[in-house]
Amino acid sequence: MAFPRIVLSSRNKKKIEEIAELMAPHAIELIGVTSFGDVPDVVEDKDSFAGNAAKKASEVAMRLGEWAIADDSGLCVDALAGAPGIYSARYAEAPNPGTLEADEANNQKLLKELAAIPTEKRTGHYVCAVALSDPNGQIRVATEGRCSGRILREYQGANGFGYDPMFLIPEFHKTFGELDPAVKRHISHRAKAFERAIPQIIRLFEEL
Repeated sequence: MAFPRIVLSSRNKKKIEEIAELMAPHAIELIGVTSFGDVPDVVEDKDSFAGNAAKKASEVAMRLGEWAIADDSGLCVDALAGAPGIYSARYAEAPNPGTLEADEANNQKLLKELAAIPTEKRTGHYVCAVALSDPNGQIRVATEGRCSGRILREYQGANGFGYDPMFLIPEFHKTFGELDPAVKRHISHRAKAFERAIPQIIRLFEEL
């Protein structure tokens, strides 16, 4: 059977590619919101990853009359009481969040904030919340995934985006920036969130 297509509420090219790869084996067509010219940015003003993901999915779904999915993700550093958290993409308040320039500004601010923190206390975790909305704006699937690691003092690797080149996965002795994308697709916070979401989405679509 043919499943409905899903619009991803994101303009981040690398994120769109990453999520599309996660969905592709299940014959779920994913298109970025950038394919539509009249969708304003959703204001992420909720106090949790789950709240922001739900708002982004719901507003885009109602605007387009399409199924829409969104994720909200970020890095929570223990020594910074969970910061940057839901403000990860806007941590340095640089213009155009999601661009290489904004990522660089965020990374540099994080390095500065952690400059005096010893290696053993530079722990943290990535969080990803996923929400799927039907065309009426009702959230039909909501999941969350986490991945723990440590923040390095310098970049390692050029893969991924955001804080990935500084986020070390201890069991692999590599950062997300160094890991092969195929490995990251299995162990990342986003991979875990979508691994939980995709079976629920398939069951939901099969019942339509």
